[in-house]
Amino acid sequence: MKQYLLLLHERPADSAGVSPAEMKEIVQRYQAWSQEMAAAGKLVEGLKLSDDGGRALRLEAARPVASDGPYAEAHDVIGGLFIVKADNTAEAERLAASCPHLSGRQWIEIRQIEDLG
Repeated sequence: MKQYLLLLHERPADSAGVSPAEMKEIVQRYQAWSQEMAAAGKLVEGLKLSDDGGRALRLEAARPVASDGPYAEAHDVIGGLFIVKADNTAEAERLAASCPHLSGRQWIEIRQIEDLG
């Protein structure tokens, strides 16, 4: 069985006005989906990334230079990820389509993880 990375893309501005009660309900939907995928033997890992935007590391004049980013004003950031097991890309797409993240302007990038072993 192959593994697929589901990158959860979102627009930070879209969740700016979400109330604590709404956020709790959203989190519960993700937890229920994760439990369903785990029970089906499809979930390998699920992680929520912090909202601070992280750091970017690039080479400048052959030296690594770190900077802030992506910025909160960015139109699209990765807010989290799941790793799922699927027989093929079509199944990975079906699993991703059932994920509660796929709503509004949020989207999911699906990437097969290479088996280098």
